[in-house]
Amino acid sequence: MSDAPRETVEQHIAQVESESIELRLLTDAIHLKYGYDFRGYAKASLKRRVMRCLERNELENISALQHRVLNDASFFESLLLDLSVAVTEMFRDPAFFQALREVVFPSLAKNEHNKVWIAGCASGEEAYSLAILLKEAGLYDRTKIFATDINEVVLRRAADGILPLKSMTDCTTAYQKSGGSRAFVDYYVSRYKSALLDKSLRENLVFAHHNLATDGVFGEFDLVLCRNVLIYFGRELQDRVLGLFADSLVDNGFLGLGTRESARFSAFADEFESIVPEQRIYQRRPGTRR
Repeated sequence: MSDAPRETVEQHIAQVESESIELRLLTDAIHLKYGYDFRGYAKASLKRRVMRCLERNELENISALQHRVLNDASFFESLLLDLSVAVTEMFRDPAFFQALREVVFPSLAKNEHNKVWIAGCASGEEAYSLAILLKEAGLYDRTKIFATDINEVVLRRAADGILPLKSMTDCTTAYQKSGGSRAFVDYYVSRYKSALLDKSLRENLVFAHHNLATDGVFGEFDLVLCRNVLIYFGRELQDRVLGLFADSLVDNGFLGLGTRESARFSAFADEFESIVPEQRIYQRRPGTRR
């Protein structure tokens, strides 16, 4: 009788260890088969997403999921939607966008041309939010925005510029809190139950595939935004990505992270100066390149 709890604990430990091994084998298999690298993602977050996929597809364990992934490319596409961060909001954290207007844009206004990289753009709302801010600051015509993500499906959706009409009320409120100076309805037209964002917002906006875990620098940027993405990465991958951003920014270029993210304790902390600490906005220190 007294041995039962001990057996239960030991069985639980054994199950956790097995699932950890299966999860590692799954990420290895995905990397080898499809080239997507989730091996550096935070294990707890990755496991939660995988377990939800198991439940939804009525699969017995992670090994069964791996078999399905390796033998069914269309199934992998659906799994990719679960594993990557595919959802965002327009003007998420309005105070952040207010800080961009007040602190970052005056510096960008001094440049003849600007290049912006939005990494991990998901379904594109942040890219369109920034386009609106740049328009209102008179900077859009001399700015090129590159919005990238690992997920081809959400990139295609983002390029369409179509959002649920029911979300426009919340978008309008967030826009106003960010310091918006116009009627937000000017930026979209209603089509049945959808809102089609104004096509002028897409003129200088490019959506493209980029994998933060494996791909390198593809340009020199004045502003990089990567918000609420690093929280899903393990420490080693976080350092890789922050190093990538440091190499991608011009001297005195700006980096914006999510409210629960920081460059402060990374291997590249000395290369960034915190200029709006509460909004996680940093500036690339000149003279610190490796």
